[in-house]
Amino acid sequence: MTDKTKLQLAVGKRIKELREKKMIQQQDIAAACNIEKSNFSRIEAGNTNPTIYTLSKIADKLEVSLSELLKFD
Repeated sequence: MTDKTKLQLAVGKRIKELREKKMIQQQDIAAACNIEKSNFSRIEAGNTNPTIYTLSKIADKLEVSLSELLKFD
């Protein structure tokens, strides 16, 4: 597994963790971020490399800072 893949998986896992903690449905946050649900699902699964802008939108809708979104081991 490449470092890129590991990072994408960690970011996706963190987004999912924060979303579930706030009890937000995947489709609701995807719509709020103006992202197709299928694309949001790929982000959470670590199957895509989201831009900083996309991560910023997600962090905003999760009501966390971008640095908090990217806080993982």
